[in-house]
Amino acid sequence: MVHHSPGQEDHQNITGAIYRVSVNLGRRAELLEQMEGRREQLKIERKQQLERSKAARHRNTTLLQALQEIEDHLRGNGQPQPYLLALETRYWASVEESIPAWEHFLLGKGPHPTDGPAEPPRRASTAKDQGRPPRPKPRTAR
Repeated sequence: MVHHSPGQEDHQNITGAIYRVSVNLGRRAELLEQMEGRREQLKIERKQQLERSKAARHRNTTLLQALQEIEDHLRGNGQPQPYLLALETRYWASVEESIPAWEHFLLGKGPHPTDGPAEPPRRASTAKDQGRPPRPKPRTAR
């Protein structure tokens, strides 16, 4: 067993404590540097996201204005053409028909409505729908 004088033990304890403090200070400095780097990175990411949001908002506003102009042009003199009324009616019927599928998707209960295995069958158009006389039925051989 080695005996140290009381002064020597105190000196060793103090030296060890100083070493531990310096190691801890070094670790803190590294951590602080990492945190500052991450903070700067987050600031840059937030700025980029804000720019993307502003650009998207501007695009959406421009598209909405263009659509409103098109709609105003199509409506023209206030009396829409019959074919436009029919088109608008079919459009809104299609929208109403697709609402349940979209609700199902938006609630997280199903696939995206356009990702389904196949589109829902459309009703066959008839000659009457297109303003033409019906086709004659094929004759059977006698």
